[in-house]
Amino acid sequence: MKTKLVVLILFITTAIGISLAPSIQQAQAITGGNTTTAAVQSHQIEVVFILDTTSSMSGLIQAAKEKIWSIATTMASAEQAPDIRMGLVAFRDRGDTYVTRVFDLSQDLDSMYASLMDLKAQGGGDGPESVNQALYDAINRISWSESDNVYKVAFLIGDAPPHMDYNNDVKFPVTLEMAKRKGIVVNAIQSGKNTHTAPVWQNIAQLGYGEYFQVENSGNAVAVVTPYDKKLAELAASLEDTRLYFGDRETRERQEKKNEATRKIQQMSSEAALARRATFNATASGESNFLGESELVDAISSGRVELDDIDRDDMPASLKAYAPVEQMAVITRMAEQRMEIKRDIQQLSESRNAYIVEKVGRRGDAKDSLDEKIYSAVKKQAKSKGLIYENGAARY
Repeated sequence: MKTKLVVLILFITTAIGISLAPSIQQAQAITGGNTTTAAVQSHQIEVVFILDTTSSMSGLIQAAKEKIWSIATTMASAEQAPDIRMGLVAFRDRGDTYVTRVFDLSQDLDSMYASLMDLKAQGGGDGPESVNQALYDAINRISWSESDNVYKVAFLIGDAPPHMDYNNDVKFPVTLEMAKRKGIVVNAIQSGKNTHTAPVWQNIAQLGYGEYFQVENSGNAVAVVTPYDKKLAELAASLEDTRLYFGDRETRERQEKKNEATRKIQQMSSEAALARRATFNATASGESNFLGESELVDAISSGRVELDDIDRDDMPASLKAYAPVEQMAVITRMAEQRMEIKRDIQQLSESRNAYIVEKVGRRGDAKDSLDEKIYSAVKKQAKSKGLIYENGAARY
């Protein structure tokens, strides 16, 4: 039976490859030649956002919710697509609902983004915040890689200086020395124009071997609604419908949590944010976020797993009742649909980007945006790790 299935797979794969060759070539041009997770990605980025979530930060938090996918896509646009892991440290102050909330580094950006969507701007009000604790947790409670070849970077984003009068608080110069030893670059982005914050943020950036930037409380977000957003959001939902997960109960439970995050994003995000997410997921760097763990269509079509080797109890519920040949037919159909949808997303994303570049060029306000500040820092700092960005302005 396995031999017959292998022959069937080869026949179908060849037919699909011939019929979709132009699409594959286009996908490779956009994603750097990587079309499956089997491709080796030798470059890596680990990025953690350390975000003040007190009341005065409401505008910038909303900007972050809208723009995190365009920031991820920008990072993915290096000449050699990097593997991207993101994390988040939200902070307030002692006496608030929480001092810090730590979300560890993960390729599952959907789950991180779903957590970001839950964050509300509340608390604070007395000026200084628990910046020292936030920096300490970002450097010491995040599972940073030990490799010297990884671009490890943190972005501290806030509008108030740290409390330097708290007992049992590790002060930021000590923490930044720890960051230096771990090879972590720390950038400081000031929201607003608090004159007490600016010199401290500049000092943090200097000690962290990073950059200091200042943006308005709104994040100077470049908010461009395009005629392509709605269709891209719809295509992203269709792409997710091609995912089939297999594995034991524990594995399936983890994937269900990811599916819950996906549903939450679809329900609560703007069409523009969903369009940006669709663009990221269609890149080589976004493949891991899109697929998650133990995705059947990719596992079979890439040849990493044989259908005969999967226990029936570990198959997706929708396929358990089918015979192996019928299961393969469903998997093949899903793989073909996925390729077609990705092709459409890539084409629309290019059109969307061209539309935005033209609009932003006329307005001339991009250089002061949160997007551009982060992009300029990444472009400069990641070069030492072999990540080259030559595509000009960040995507919005």
